Amino acid sequence: MLAEVPGRGRIAALIADQRVRFLAIGAFNTAFAFVVFAVLQILVGSAVGYLVVLLFAHVVGVLEAFVVYRLTVFRVRGNVLQDLVRFETVYLVALAVNLALLPLLVEVVRLEVLVAQGVIVVVTSLLSFFGHRDFSFRRPELPS
Repeated sequence: MLAEVPGRGRIAALIADQRVRFLAIGAFNTAFAFVVFAVLQILVGSAVGYLVVLLFAHVVGVLEAFVVYRLTVFRVRGNVLQDLVRFETVYLVALAVNLALLPLLVEVVRLEVLVAQGVIVVVTSLLSFFGHRDFSFRRPELPS
């Protein structure tokens, strides 16, 4: 249960909670990346294939998500490049899962590409919070 922030109430307590910010921003990032994938799939998917579209959408989605998570959810300072490399490492795991599952769901299960991608996005999004919290934006504990 979230405790109220003194003098500011329940809404402020929700905004102050990193998990709530992650879910809200994550929903936005997920929608953004899915829209990028969908637009690219519609515009060039028939020419380059859905896996190439996935790779391009991945780059755009990761860069957008990195900036927004770093500034609004984890609120860290320090080596941006190191954080970006770690952030991308988490997303490369998600991308590997995506690259394995997308053809399986499209070619074997016979789901439409956008439906299959929607299912995969839900699964990989659930895993990313812990990767980003515990690896991408982790800072060493300061001695007390």
